[in-house]
Amino acid sequence: MLVRCYRVKPAVWAALFVLVLCWFYIFPVYRVPSDTEIVDEVLRQGGVWEKNQTGIDLYRKLLTDCCDPRRNFAVTKENSPMGKVLWYDGEFYHSHTVNNETYPLFVQRNPLQFPLKKCAVVGNSGILRHSKCGQHIDRADFILRCNLPPLSKDYVEDVGTRTHLVTANPSIIEKRFQNLLWSRKAFVDNMKVYGSSYMYMPAFSMKPCTDLSLRASYALADSSSNLTMLFANPEFLRTVGKFWKARGVHAKRLSTGLFLISLALGLCEEVTAYGFWPFAIGLDGKPVSHHYYDNILPYKWFHTMPEEFVQLWHLHQSGTLRLRLEHCPP
Repeated sequence: MLVRCYRVKPAVWAALFVLVLCWFYIFPVYRVPSDTEIVDEVLRQGGVWEKNQTGIDLYRKLLTDCCDPRRNFAVTKENSPMGKVLWYDGEFYHSHTVNNETYPLFVQRNPLQFPLKKCAVVGNSGILRHSKCGQHIDRADFILRCNLPPLSKDYVEDVGTRTHLVTANPSIIEKRFQNLLWSRKAFVDNMKVYGSSYMYMPAFSMKPCTDLSLRASYALADSSSNLTMLFANPEFLRTVGKFWKARGVHAKRLSTGLFLISLALGLCEEVTAYGFWPFAIGLDGKPVSHHYYDNILPYKWFHTMPEEFVQLWHLHQSGTLRLRLEHCPP
């Protein structure tokens, strides 16, 4: 019996050691600065920003080497022919084989016209309220927006009107438009505000996303909408996630905003980000709502917004990306 226990102990310790390594891999020991510390750091830096072409070129090359956004950011007939297996990036044990139902819904190839010059990525943070950044955003050559944000007249002065690409989280289709099972009119009418832009949906991230994304695509097509549906390539989302994990972002899943900024850094000559501020206090010390249109908080533990912001702030400091955190001048 003693011999048997002695033999078991090394195996138990080995298993515990592996578990501890896995824990530190998923939840490494590090400390994200507090909200106050980050605000103080931003205030010390001030509004000074200088474009760094070397940094821009470096990040475009890094993202091209790891993720190839020009070819892979969307599922197309070229990169996903009939019979190809698309492994969901959010559920590693599920996949979708491209078939007669999905293949016709893919665009032939990347539809974006290069080069993309000045790009604006518009997040939804409450710092956009009263920012007067609408005209600045609308002057960009290519504008990317997150998760079907409202662009009504109440917000135009702060967020602008133009859109070239807008993401749509399937959960929005589920909650705001009742899964598109009863009526599609409200959805189609709401989408008109985005003009003739591209709608970008993660149809192959998780299994429930597929049916919701396909229904949205059918609703737009049947109504002769000006929008063009693009499905996010799960391989692109997976490789972008690995790219940022190697740089200190350890979220269960990256935010939509960071995916869009990654896409813009890989495709655009100059990127300005608006509405990226995940903290409850602003640079003036006053409370900031989570979104410019409401204060509904995201699911806890799903995204690590402060980690993401720290990475974006480093890019801002290096001149690779411009973060607009202050009010825009007239």
